[in-house]
Amino acid sequence: MDHAPAITRAWVLHPDIRTAAGSSRKPDLALAEAVSLAHALPGLEPCGGTVVRLPRAHPGKLFGKGKIAELKALFEAEEIDLVLIDGPVTPVQQRNLEKEWDVKLLDRTGLILEIFSDRAATREGVLQVEMAALSYQRTRLVRAWTHLERQRGGLGFVGGPGETQIESDRRAIDLQLVRLRRQLEKVAKTRTLHREARAKVPFPIVALVGYTNAGKSTLFNHLTGADVMAQDMLFATLDPTMRRIALPGGGPEVILSDTVGFISDLPTELVAAFRATLEEVLSADLICHVRDIAHPETETQKTDVEAILTSLKVDEATPRIEIWNKVDLLPMDERTALRTRAERHDDVAVLSAVSGEGLPELVDQIAGILSGAARTDTLTLPYADGRRRAWLFQNGVIQSEVEGEDGYQLVVRWTAQQRAEFDGLGRRG
Repeated sequence: MDHAPAITRAWVLHPDIRTAAGSSRKPDLALAEAVSLAHALPGLEPCGGTVVRLPRAHPGKLFGKGKIAELKALFEAEEIDLVLIDGPVTPVQQRNLEKEWDVKLLDRTGLILEIFSDRAATREGVLQVEMAALSYQRTRLVRAWTHLERQRGGLGFVGGPGETQIESDRRAIDLQLVRLRRQLEKVAKTRTLHREARAKVPFPIVALVGYTNAGKSTLFNHLTGADVMAQDMLFATLDPTMRRIALPGGGPEVILSDTVGFISDLPTELVAAFRATLEEVLSADLICHVRDIAHPETETQKTDVEAILTSLKVDEATPRIEIWNKVDLLPMDERTALRTRAERHDDVAVLSAVSGEGLPELVDQIAGILSGAARTDTLTLPYADGRRRAWLFQNGVIQSEVEGEDGYQLVVRWTAQQRAEFDGLGRRG
């Protein structure tokens, strides 16, 4: 007999700590994003949220005595089981607040790890989440390690059977990390083989990137006819999804890649752990930055995405299109003004991935940029240049080869990236 999953009643707190530099993000919008994060985790029922303004963070309990008492009364009245704090919480603060409020507590990093654990679909994604979670928990040791032997989804932060006092688990965690790294290395080798196989097919890679919930998966589904999970929910997509499509109108065939959404203050453990899932961005011939242009903080979100792309060392020379999505949510006069602004730029597209408005124009832009990405060239290689000839065969770009007076006469079809790599062989040789 199936039982309905237990629902955890949660309350979200956003500490608005005053700093000398100030914050570019509005507290109310930051709280709204944190509540959306809570909605993204199955089994949670976010009952409300509060912005708590603080002159400074109290080292032992984060909040002052009066605010702690006030919130305790609120949580008791609302029958809250879990408090989500939108920001970092030290192990000491977590332990003290849980004792004061008699609830479980999760900080922003812990919540994102829980969501990623629920979303991970591939073997690599699962391993990376577990490694990130262990790295995070190793520094805290304030929980029982129920997720090391869990019988259900989730990482055990929110709760689970057998939660006990922490024992000396650092050694167990380290052993677990070593085991996971070995497994991840095996999976990474498989991904490398797949990537090398794709490199031999001269199809340009188009990577969709953007802030979480910007509409990347909806756009991906429109362009590919795929059935990727696309909901109005943060982190609806975790593992990268790739599809080969032929652009309409005789345009080039491309490989379209949908990626995990970026977010401000992404936990450092996850930036490192999920770098591999963004490999397609690093090797992309075109990056499409999808923006929720109707969001009040769309410019701040753009800055966050660009900062992550820079941290990933994405080549600045890689062509980019900035896609202003969700125009259907804007009044007609704002929509018209956006289109007027976009017309001044060759690398901007205005559209609605839901209604399809502006999609044909985007496809034309992609085709225009990539028209030279997979091109045919004729080469003459000296007979003595066996190294570069072998490279051409290994990468599968040769369409025909005949022997001439001066060497091999080759017809090749390749991307700009492959062409640059080939030229680099000549410089090194």
